[in-house]
Amino acid sequence: MKNTITLLLLIISSALFSQKTEYYLKKGYIAEGYDVVSYFNKKPLEGNKKYQSIYDGVKFKFSSEKNLALFKENPTKYIPQYGGYCAYAIGKTGEKVSINPKTFEIRDGKLYLFYNSWGTNTLKLWLKENPEQLKKQADINWKKRIRR
Repeated sequence: MKNTITLLLLIISSALFSQKTEYYLKKGYIAEGYDVVSYFNKKPLEGNKKYQSIYDGVKFKFSSEKNLALFKENPTKYIPQYGGYCAYAIGKTGEKVSINPKTFEIRDGKLYLFYNSWGTNTLKLWLKENPEQLKKQADINWKKRIRR
């Protein structure tokens, strides 16, 4: 009985304290420390260490107290899709690929980030290769990754 209770407590605590999603955390922050709220104003800004928050076990930086407050009101609205990994790569191959925080799209009220380096801009590929189909496939691929 005692072993069963201990096991049950371990399972519950593991579920409560583990983050729900895998996140791309270069520089220790979501979106490499860019203010996720600022993307929705079509102008990504670097965050400031004065304005930080932790959500789902990961750190976010913001450019202003106002943006920090907006995030705290509704964090899920601002979190990048696919844990902040490149949306194109998740859709195309299911692989987790780094991003350039200045390369993004807001689609259907959600933030998508993309790789853009060494002459490859995956946002351009995303837009050229049927973004709705890539988004559908990315949603499927991401769910498969989470279930592993």
